[in-house]
Amino acid sequence: MLILIEVSDVVFAVDSIPAIFAITTDPFIVFTSNIFAILGLRALHFLLADVADRFHLLKYGFAMVLTFIGTKMLIAPWIHLPVVISLVVVSVLIGASVIASLIATRKP
Repeated sequence: MLILIEVSDVVFAVDSIPAIFAITTDPFIVFTSNIFAILGLRALHFLLADVADRFHLLKYGFAMVLTFIGTKMLIAPWIHLPVVISLVVVSVLIGASVIASLIATRKP
């Protein structure tokens, strides 16, 4: 399992290199951002695994967030959504899934 996590860390770090080069060409920033991405993804994976066990409906909230972001990217050439609206939608979706999990697992 740890090997799979490390491989996914490296894949995500390599995948982010073109995005970093779109922002800057400074090799120090590119190198350090990839190192921090590799170090941070492992910790984030274990945190999300623990949170997903506690809030069983959170995976549906994340699925809705990914659907919203994908739809936003598809309609971007025609419709521009302000960043504030995107943040509100993402916050509401994740918050609603956490609250729904708490309500669903509440003891009578």
